Amino acid sequence: MSVITVAVLVTIILRTDLTALNQSLSRISWVAVVSCLALVQVQIVFSALRWRFTSRRLGQNIPPLKAIREYYVASLLNQTLPGGMSGDAVRAWRMRSDEPGGWKQPAKAVLFERLSGQIALFILALIGLAVWPIVTNANFGQHKRHYLVFAGALISVAIIILLWKKWRGAAGSALRTSVLDVFVRRKAWLFHAVTSVVILSAYIGVFFIAAKATGSDLSWVACVTIIPFCLVAMLIPTGFGGWGTREAAAMALWPMLGAASVDGLAASITYGWLSLAGAAPGVVFLTIAAFEKRPCHA
Repeated sequence: MSVITVAVLVTIILRTDLTALNQSLSRISWVAVVSCLALVQVQIVFSALRWRFTSRRLGQNIPPLKAIREYYVASLLNQTLPGGMSGDAVRAWRMRSDEPGGWKQPAKAVLFERLSGQIALFILALIGLAVWPIVTNANFGQHKRHYLVFAGALISVAIIILLWKKWRGAAGSALRTSVLDVFVRRKAWLFHAVTSVVILSAYIGVFFIAAKATGSDLSWVACVTIIPFCLVAMLIPTGFGGWGTREAAAMALWPMLGAASVDGLAASITYGWLSLAGAAPGVVFLTIAAFEKRPCHA
């Protein structure tokens, strides 16, 4: 665990009313737990199908059940190993072939699949940033920083598009071809759009149910404002599975919708352990793989 993560967690503990936190966590019902675990399965299965689609567009055909199995393993490892992407690296490595450079296509497929999900998340975050003053009945002066960030994000996107168009050379051409095959050609964009909406909705649904279950009195506005930003915070590679940065974001963002910061912390903790529990089948698949590779002794 990094120094940054430790510092964040220590700060959170020092600033939290632990009695209030315990009361919030004690409110969780079994209905909420089962609902969240079901949504986590939706996340993983649809993510696996998106990854399989991406791999097929790059020339590697992964059977559906194998893709789902490997995604469970990757999801589990992403939440238990440093960096938040260790499971993705393992997923690419396990899909490599014995040919020279046999890891490149699997690595590219994993990278593009993750990129698809992060693009959807950032789009939602930008939408939330843009409509925040409207849905929260605030004036421009109160949220002018949100508009500045939104404008900066749009400028960044424009710069990336210009750089993309000016990219030359064999490597750039090959990458452009791969991107077009994966995301654009033969209605690939439609598949990515549908699966990413389903997956992102499941992520937000788990967080929203966790928030309601722990006592946060949030409206649907949270689904397009504070919750997406909590998910974005998880992408900061400072620790394990977004722990620490996600909780800090929730504590900072919850009061913006009139909720207590401790409720944001309780919701984030609940989201974290339910996401980990939902990926628990990955342990079974890892165990089976370990036994299958054990040498047989006569």
